[in-house]
Amino acid sequence: MAEKKLVEAITSMSEDFAQWYTDVVKKAELIDYSNVKGCMVIKPAGYAIWENIQRQLDERFKATGVENVYMPMFIPESLLNKEKDHVEGFAPEVAWVTHGGLAPLQERMCVRPTSETLFCDFYKGDIHSYRDLPKVYNQWCSVVRWEKETRPFLRSREFLWQEGHTAHATAEEAEARTEQMLNVYADFCEEVLAIPVVKGRKTEKEKFAGAEATYTIEALMHDGKALQSGTSHNFGDGFAKAFGIQFTDKDNKLKYVYQTSWGMSTRIIGAIIMVHGDDSGLVLPPRIAPTQVMIIPIQQKKEGVLDKAYELRDRLKGFKVKVDDSDKSPGWKFSEQEMRGIPLRVEIGPKDIEAGKCVICRRDNGEKIEVALDELESKVGELLDQVQADMLAKARKHLESHTYVATNREEFEKLFAEKSGFVKAMWCGERACEEEIKEKMSVSSRCMPFHQECLSDKCAYCGKPAKKMVYWGRAY
Repeated sequence: MAEKKLVEAITSMSEDFAQWYTDVVKKAELIDYSNVKGCMVIKPAGYAIWENIQRQLDERFKATGVENVYMPMFIPESLLNKEKDHVEGFAPEVAWVTHGGLAPLQERMCVRPTSETLFCDFYKGDIHSYRDLPKVYNQWCSVVRWEKETRPFLRSREFLWQEGHTAHATAEEAEARTEQMLNVYADFCEEVLAIPVVKGRKTEKEKFAGAEATYTIEALMHDGKALQSGTSHNFGDGFAKAFGIQFTDKDNKLKYVYQTSWGMSTRIIGAIIMVHGDDSGLVLPPRIAPTQVMIIPIQQKKEGVLDKAYELRDRLKGFKVKVDDSDKSPGWKFSEQEMRGIPLRVEIGPKDIEAGKCVICRRDNGEKIEVALDELESKVGELLDQVQADMLAKARKHLESHTYVATNREEFEKLFAEKSGFVKAMWCGERACEEEIKEKMSVSSRCMPFHQECLSDKCAYCGKPAKKMVYWGRAY
């Protein structure tokens, strides 16, 4: 009974997707709830995934010339108020500090919801000449946004992220950096997380507060909802003018800098869970998995079995390998390995040792393969690559099969009433039309994809002349 209970404790995806998600993050021991309402404790299994994300993203950032810095977590109210659109966009989510110890502060300070204003204040004193540009900085930190409704990883009052903030001499350089970082995110999601994404520009309604343009990568979850998985913003010179960030250019004239900002947060762990997970728990792509291979000794009390398991572990030095030498039953160990999403399981017992082989089981599809022990290293590498590729292919197939086309209002409404996923449709470009869609259908524009298609010459919702093709969807 005990071996069955571990998996049965997970609600089926088809029964209740939201509860399935909560069950997985708890049973896989990624998080625990905190006494601080709306905040989570990220446990070792969850934080190890974030460390792998952080390490691999950081390498990609630095390959493009990014340097890491750190800014204070407190922002004086007067500093936050310098950019009108920005402060209005974040005001409802700001947490305020009003006392230092027992004494009231002369000026209240917010706990950073994002750090544009801090970087701007810093750049104002640090940038003087064209020789000081570009500034291509990033920080790894936590931010606080006072969300009303929270869910582990997807939406919490404090979350971890990175936020890049750059300053450039020209608008062209800023635009190039904005697009470059979006591509870094998209490549990372597909190559490392095995999550296919749609790249595009946000509408004026959905763009970041204070930005000239916001670019996004949108992923489709297993339940057909979208998740904004990374954003890159072109600020133009708006923040520079608000904060007085000027430099002397080569022509000896004073000019304003052009800025960008870009970020990815721990909500991407939620995407990994909801794109790849199944009714047995987490399924991790090998390139992000903290443990890629779990060796499980069968009848481990028999002489030589544990020694052989340790020997195999030591041979697999190029991979992230563990031996489950606990006193639990093999069935329980299998369930735990599945729950935690470990890509490969190696089973080794007395009969296997005698025959000079082992059994490897893939987490993504349950396939079992007999492997000669002297071929173990090459086979593990081959299988990990295959699992990574197959997981991306499966996720891409899901994205493509759940992306629909609507050319008129009847089709548009019918698709969202009967299907789950993205709907591609032409749009007039008018905010009132977009707001009506959101109000009446609980559907939002996800992005105007870079790859535009002409599906019709009219807006699918209101019938006015079309300007852009848009991906629409319900989202987390």
